[in-house]
Amino acid sequence: MSESEKPRRRPRIVLVAGARPNFMKIAPLLHEIERRGALDAFLVHTGQHYDAAMSDGFFRDLGIREPDANLEVGSASHAVQTAQVMMRIEPILIEQRPDAVLVVGDVNSTLAATVAAVKLGIPVAHVEAGLRSFDRSMPEEINRLLTDAVSTWLFVSEPSGERNLRAEGADPARIHFAGNVMIDTLLAQLERARALDTVERLGLTPGGYAVLTLHRPSNVDDPVRLGALFDVLEEIHARVPVVFPVHPRTAEAIGTQLGGRDLALRTTAPLGYLEFLRLLADARLVLTDSGGIQEETTVLGVPCLTLRQNTERPVTVEQGTNRIVGGDPHVIRSEAAKILDGEPRAGRVPDRWDGRAAARIVDVLERDLQEAR
Repeated sequence: MSESEKPRRRPRIVLVAGARPNFMKIAPLLHEIERRGALDAFLVHTGQHYDAAMSDGFFRDLGIREPDANLEVGSASHAVQTAQVMMRIEPILIEQRPDAVLVVGDVNSTLAATVAAVKLGIPVAHVEAGLRSFDRSMPEEINRLLTDAVSTWLFVSEPSGERNLRAEGADPARIHFAGNVMIDTLLAQLERARALDTVERLGLTPGGYAVLTLHRPSNVDDPVRLGALFDVLEEIHARVPVVFPVHPRTAEAIGTQLGGRDLALRTTAPLGYLEFLRLLADARLVLTDSGGIQEETTVLGVPCLTLRQNTERPVTVEQGTNRIVGGDPHVIRSEAAKILDGEPRAGRVPDRWDGRAAARIVDVLERDLQEAR
């Protein structure tokens, strides 16, 4: 058989997931690639989130198959974790010889896989490109900036992403407004989540409770700030139950920074994706320092107070139900009271947050990778 007669292998793409927010973004992309069959997908789990409740359970909930490789890097400092992912993924990339590497979000695994790939001459697709908080004290902001600077495909989830990338001098031909893959997952799984008894099992009434998430270093690593946040959150809890699935990082901070303070909140262990989605969907109010939850509450129409000074997802404030309240107890107390007192919070679903973002991304990758062969 001549070389021209040999069947050509499909373009191969390595998809990288590391931390919990990555899984919701990888799932619809992996499902779309495998449904079409035009690309060969190789899934790498870096193990950045090593807790089974925050990793393995998400794979099960989202129907993600077993990864082809698990780097098992675990927890460490930013430098060590990034270095470990780079060291462990490089041999895989050399062996697999992919035509592209796809990364999502802004965690250490995102940057590490990107750097390892581009050093080997492998083009990178960054999903959720262009988001900016303009706060370079946030490790995620550094990861975003560096990943976008060297990626070949920049898939943005909202108009601010495109504006930011153009202002930074990115070639417009590299930028693609695809929409939000996290919302693909939410819309695909919402019916399953609503069928769960999570709210009732926790002794709550739909529309009669608030949800809290807290994990960013700016909040949990400062004992004065963390203590003040819990003071005002406990005031809110006196009016409406505040359910708090405690992130492992925050649990450690409560023990070390606050002397093991016994919180007057309704605390739970970390929840799986579907259970947490049910909790969000029926909440009266959400308080969070998470980026992804700002997006999810916008689509669910649930009022959200973001416990940060900024957001890299401004569309959730401009069009959605999100409000930035920082860490000032007076502002948090006042804004929470407005919501609990019934002040209307108008919002709409942003453009292309319609459950088809993964399809748009795979359209571009299939076209470009097949043309390049």
